[in-house]
Amino acid sequence: MNTAEQSRPASGASKSDPTQPAGLASKGKAPRTPRGEKTLRKILDAALGEFGEKGFGDSSIVGITTRADVALGTFYTYFDSKEAVFAALVGDMSSRVRDHVAPAIVNARDGFEAEQLALESYLGFVAGHKEVYRIIDEAEFVDPAGFRRHYETTAARIADRLSAGAARGEVRPGDEIAMAVRAWAIMGMNVFLGLRFGVWGSESPATVAAEVNQLLRDGLET
Repeated sequence: MNTAEQSRPASGASKSDPTQPAGLASKGKAPRTPRGEKTLRKILDAALGEFGEKGFGDSSIVGITTRADVALGTFYTYFDSKEAVFAALVGDMSSRVRDHVAPAIVNARDGFEAEQLALESYLGFVAGHKEVYRIIDEAEFVDPAGFRRHYETTAARIADRLSAGAARGEVRPGDEIAMAVRAWAIMGMNVFLGLRFGVWGSESPATVAAEVNQLLRDGLET
């Protein structure tokens, strides 16, 4: 699934922004009114429950519309197919994780504390949205482009933070490859930490994040 991450500053959301609900609809089907956006959100939330509970193969559009309490035709107002709403949900969940974590690290004293607070926030999110792991895992086969985009953009944000920390003299310096290796390693670690301590376990996110943070400081602090 996802790692603890901070979003890049937004330049202002628009209806073409794929991270916003309206931008997740199928091509040419973006809602044009607040009411339409609310309906689209209902469908996405219902899809989260349907896919998270049953998996892609056993889920159905009828199951989604029943959960959302909307007509079958309303679904097709915004999405072309079950595959389309699944792909939209992958992007939506990725954005929700990012947006949940970002405020937690705003006041971090250094890059390492930011990573600690981000992981703590991420583990809390996963504990309340365990279905996200099933959805992201299935995306490898249902929506390969979205699956790859999810991890590539997550790793890029981590690499940006590491580079910023190196520029401040907090993180051991390295070239672009070094930063990429570190970012993907941290992301991979966080994915499995989320599975173990967010999905399967109930240990304190703060305790887990503090232990991980010590590992990062031991390995990367200048």
